[in-house]
Amino acid sequence: MAEGGDDSSQEKTEEATPRKLEKAREDGQIPRSRDLTTTFILLAGTIGLYSFSESISGSMMGLSKNNFSLSRVEVFDTEAMFAHLVSSFAEGLFSLIPLFILLLIASVVGPIALGGWLLSAKAMAPKFNRMNPGAGLKRMFSFKALVELAKSLGKVATVMAAAILALKLWQQDILQLAGEETQSAVVESLKISGITTILMAAVTILIALVDVPFQIMDHSKKLKMSKQEIKDEHKDSEGKPEVKGRIRQLQREMAQRRMMAQVPDADVVITNPTHYAVALKYDPEKMATPVMLAKGGDQIALKIREIAKANGVEIIESPVLARSIFHTTDIDEAIPTGLYVAVAQVLAYVFGLRNYRRGQGERPPYPRVNVPRDLRYD
Repeated sequence: MAEGGDDSSQEKTEEATPRKLEKAREDGQIPRSRDLTTTFILLAGTIGLYSFSESISGSMMGLSKNNFSLSRVEVFDTEAMFAHLVSSFAEGLFSLIPLFILLLIASVVGPIALGGWLLSAKAMAPKFNRMNPGAGLKRMFSFKALVELAKSLGKVATVMAAAILALKLWQQDILQLAGEETQSAVVESLKISGITTILMAAVTILIALVDVPFQIMDHSKKLKMSKQEIKDEHKDSEGKPEVKGRIRQLQREMAQRRMMAQVPDADVVITNPTHYAVALKYDPEKMATPVMLAKGGDQIALKIREIAKANGVEIIESPVLARSIFHTTDIDEAIPTGLYVAVAQVLAYVFGLRNYRRGQGERPPYPRVNVPRDLRYD
């Protein structure tokens, strides 16, 4: 298969890369479990109903008494009935607020329990391809739809089995409600309803325990990549080798031009004499130690010598010292302390030679530098 060909025929056997996972998350593609959310909401609702049953039932009993003890005058007074309706609604709503808060928390925690919090504009954007009737029918009769149908039937069967078990366990308690007072019967019925509903909701935990790994596995399967996709992603992220090579070449050329522009400012160029060349500068008033402005080998060394000669920079042949500075010092860096004496001898010769040419003093002898053995590069 060609390198850049369509890889849709390639088997997607590789796990998704971090970049693919990040892009999928940006697109709103994260594992979600509806059954896990349903479990959270059902458990929160049933536990809340059981916990607040006494206060809710007391409030409902008070509302019932109040609504069934209206006088004839109030019944035929439109304003009084409206005010009564508003107050009854407010009282009933107020008694249910703790339960609503619990359900609200569960409805938020449930979805983010798997996949975490995500706010994606792409996920919220309308997808017009989903409005295609043909695609909709295809989804309805797909294998995934069949799996979802089987899961739904399994959920219904499981919850029904839990409901039948609950009715058998509390059958006698339910029958005894007929002989109790109204208020206590309401409270007790709410408690029984709460306990049985908690039992049925707890059954959905089993469904969620099956669905959550399935959703994670399905999400991972959807994001699997072929080897060609991984190669293409690597090229996109790292850049093509030829482009990277060209960029590095341009960077080297720019650095080399900057380096060559500094050669005319050097005090001396020390050569090998043919293979290496290093340009040094030392200003006693501004510098603590000599600094290397440029260095190079072969053709670059030749170019440094040409620029130095054209600009009147002194060129000194010292093969050992040139190699030592070349290998131990980078551009715009001070020379190592071990080479201070040797470089000082060269600079003393250069500065003395300048004075001699101006007619000041005698011509200095050519320096015989001594480079420490541990700094020599033969």
